[in-house]
Amino acid sequence: MARAARTVLEGSGGAGSGLLRWQRQTAALAAGLWVDTIQVQTADGSRTVLVYDTVLVTAAPVPLSITLTPTSRLVTITEGDAAPGDSALLAISGTGAEAVAWQLTSRRAWTHAVATSGVGSAVLRWTRSAPLPAVGTWVDTITVTSTAGTPLRLLDSLVVVAVPPPPPPPPPPPPPPPPPPPPPAGVRPDLGLNGSFHGRRLLPADDLWNRPVDTAQVDPNSAAILGAIGLTRGLHPDFGANYGGGPFGIPYVVVADATPRSTLLFDYADESDAGPYPIPANPVIEPGDRHLLMVTQDEFRLYELFFVNGGPGSWTAGSGAIWDLTNGTTRPAGWTSADAAGLPILPGLVRYDEVAELGVIEHALRFTVSQTRRAYLPPARHWASSSTSPLRAPMGMRVRLKASYDISGFPPHAQVVLRALKRYGMIVADNGSDFFLSGTADARWNDEVNNTLKQVKVGDFEVVRMVGVVSQ
Repeated sequence: MARAARTVLEGSGGAGSGLLRWQRQTAALAAGLWVDTIQVQTADGSRTVLVYDTVLVTAAPVPLSITLTPTSRLVTITEGDAAPGDSALLAISGTGAEAVAWQLTSRRAWTHAVATSGVGSAVLRWTRSAPLPAVGTWVDTITVTSTAGTPLRLLDSLVVVAVPPPPPPPPPPPPPPPPPPPPPAGVRPDLGLNGSFHGRRLLPADDLWNRPVDTAQVDPNSAAILGAIGLTRGLHPDFGANYGGGPFGIPYVVVADATPRSTLLFDYADESDAGPYPIPANPVIEPGDRHLLMVTQDEFRLYELFFVNGGPGSWTAGSGAIWDLTNGTTRPAGWTSADAAGLPILPGLVRYDEVAELGVIEHALRFTVSQTRRAYLPPARHWASSSTSPLRAPMGMRVRLKASYDISGFPPHAQVVLRALKRYGMIVADNGSDFFLSGTADARWNDEVNNTLKQVKVGDFEVVRMVGVVSQ
């Protein structure tokens, strides 16, 4: 008898000498060594003979396969520069793959194989060196031949671009604004931190900051732009009397005309006004972006700096801009300022002297959004984004609170702000948190009153029709 089911005996008994025959059913056997024991025993059980039946099953041969990955390479260099090397994976599989010999050839003189022949799978490497071709697009064919199949080819492209011409020199900075006439009697701003302007207007009456937009058309893309920001997001007053132990927002200081002037080293000197700047002793600098805003009392010029550091004799800043608050100043197209949009900061702040002393704000306000577009429109002069999505706000985009929004339940000081948002709106001036409204850092604010502004939602605003958008 046999132990394994694959062994089928031809007869299970007999008498005397004879041939033992059996069949092997091996179709289901996997590759390997298989042993069965066939037992022959006398009828009385007195003697037993064992026959070991061994079957060696070998794997079926796997056809050879050869691939080259990738089948193309491309590199771009500037004329005169060295070209980098490159590589591709030659994969050979199947029975006997490790013994398959291959050869590598190329057509162009600048392609040099690290190894031109080999055996089995390998990483093929080559360099690109002299003589490199002139400006243009050049293609070499790298061919791998072997006994495993048809030749394989890789297209190796080399793009040589001309050396870019040097950039033109930056335009000369604009001439400093002419000295303004003296302010009218009785409208002289107070010296000091957050000094009152007593109703004196910042910038000319016809400046875009001071123009009402309550009757302007709504932009056709208004709903989409505001929807991308989030219609249920609340307006956030980014100013107040106490946060982290003190006032928060953007402070300003009114200084005497005789304040000693300081020169600064700018990170963006080609888009900054050289100055000098009337930095007072112990200036109050905004935390975070480190803005420093100064207004000369009689000259009535605004000096704004971004990312101020250092001290007397060693002041540095990211950028700086000087503004004629009487006659107005327009930055060159494409120039930044102390603000990303190339705008002045102070004319767009919610100021305590206007809210509490005058009870009216007669200019647009400043706010931020987290994602802007690579574009700007007046009064902005600069973008700060690479996105071209029409759902994102360009710098200078203005929104206004809808005329139908009921403000009667708000505290009086909050109503002053909301009336300004209806009549003048607010302008995108920088990248920052969505719908953060800028104001002065002033200990006189009532934070509970300011926080009522958070009840107003993005969906309560509309985008004023945009005209003169610059994106090139």
